Amino acid sequence: MKITNSVFDAEIELRADEDKKTLHGYAAKFDSLSVPLFGFREKIRKGAFADSIKKNNIRALWNHNTDLVLGSTKNGTLQLEEDQRGLKFELDLPDTQAGRDAAVSVSRRDVDGMSFSFEAKKQEWDESNDKNVIRTLIEVDVKEISPTAFPAYPTSKVIARSVKDDYEDYSNEQRNIEEENQKGINNLEIKKQQLTILEKEML
Repeated sequence: MKITNSVFDAEIELRADEDKKTLHGYAAKFDSLSVPLFGFREKIRKGAFADSIKKNNIRALWNHNTDLVLGSTKNGTLQLEEDQRGLKFELDLPDTQAGRDAAVSVSRRDVDGMSFSFEAKKQEWDESNDKNVIRTLIEVDVKEISPTAFPAYPTSKVIARSVKDDYEDYSNEQRNIEEENQKGINNLEIKKQQLTILEKEML
């Protein structure tokens, strides 16, 4: 599976005191549909993050920019946990240009959204309504979370392509399964016909 950036219902606030500035809120909330993507929408099931946040060193980046690291779970500057609402985070901002910019942008509400990068480990697809296909993320491998200025839309061609590819991969897999099933049906019909012919010859 591919690493995908996606946006769900999220929230972000700044908490500031004399010693440090901290961002806190939710990187994503459970059972909340994402914006329309490429032929489908997504939602997250409770428990989807649990394994990943225990095992991974997850980083906080500024708008998915790997050159602008704001914190990490490994050193405790980023704290992540699942609660009843979703993926809760607390991020102690560094005293760097990126950290100071993040604090100002969030405090002014110029930046008010969150996004995260992940690899889907377990998922379900609901295609009962072909105009509203839903992917439910059951288990995800979180790579990073990011404050972003555009929480309602995929933020780059790379992101858009990766999301589209996820659905195309699923569609291709379904087609392959259907083709294999059809081959099995065809082979069974051929064997039935051969058996009928053989029975007639033996009479």
